[in-house]
Amino acid sequence: MQSIKATKNYRWGYFYVVLAALMWALSGSSAKFLFNSGITPFQLVQMRLTISTVLLFLVLLIRFSYLLKISRSDILYFIIFGTVGMAGVQFTYLFTISKIKVAAAILLQYLAPSFIALHSVVFMREKLSRSTIMALIGATLGCYLVVGAYNLEILSMNIVGIISGILSAITFAWYAIHGEYGMRRYNPWTVLFYALFFGAIVWNILHPPLEAFMHSYSPVQWGWIVYIGVMGTLIPFGLYLEGINLIRSTRASITATLEPITAGVISYIFLNEIMDILQITGGIIVIASIILLQLHQEQDDKAPSVIRAQRESTE
Repeated sequence: MQSIKATKNYRWGYFYVVLAALMWALSGSSAKFLFNSGITPFQLVQMRLTISTVLLFLVLLIRFSYLLKISRSDILYFIIFGTVGMAGVQFTYLFTISKIKVAAAILLQYLAPSFIALHSVVFMREKLSRSTIMALIGATLGCYLVVGAYNLEILSMNIVGIISGILSAITFAWYAIHGEYGMRRYNPWTVLFYALFFGAIVWNILHPPLEAFMHSYSPVQWGWIVYIGVMGTLIPFGLYLEGINLIRSTRASITATLEPITAGVISYIFLNEIMDILQITGGIIVIASIILLQLHQEQDDKAPSVIRAQRESTE
């Protein structure tokens, strides 16, 4: 019975991360549109963090006020988590998109699963299973193919953009790892709120307070700004933390590589961009890697109950 419940939880975990990837995919292209229309990465980061923080605060205050309570001893953790994790992820990713192609930015950020796996082995002394290693390699290779990286002229790219992209992978990995630590004591939405809260404070100090809101934007621009703040930040980051809480950071980060596949589908539907055979192959590899992860996790979960049953039958 416990095994069945755990399996359902794992499935919900994968579902949450998949939904987060779908939302992030659209927000990346939306951000590129806003940059092309004159909005800077500094302004967009400030707006998305401020909007999502205020909205989540109001929801928690009205409906779930108990989730706002944290221990004084954990305030420093949340300050660092919000500053390095949330604010760092937001800026490095958006800054990378502003400097290089969206596909390249996504590819660089999805080096994060490799950094998370490396952290698990070196610092946590965890032994990665063969299936997890295969899934990690498959997801990275699939992501490389999906975004068409074989057609990118790497040497001619903006060096600052490439460095920022690598930093976005490192900060994303840091966010996932330390988010998992925070959820050992708090609800995922509590962790998310304080990450957003301190991230917003940082960006209203580094950038003139609320400066980004003091410009005139068109209705279309406001629409995408609000979308990025809510459906590209608040909801997906919440879902991602929920996923990490159920399937751990390594599996969640690999599952999130569905984002470039989704971005490719969106481009095909709305921009008439056709995916070639290698990109389609990459998508299949990513999906297969995620299925491999899930199947292996369910088998591991069922194993203890099978062993118990075998023992009982021999007694």
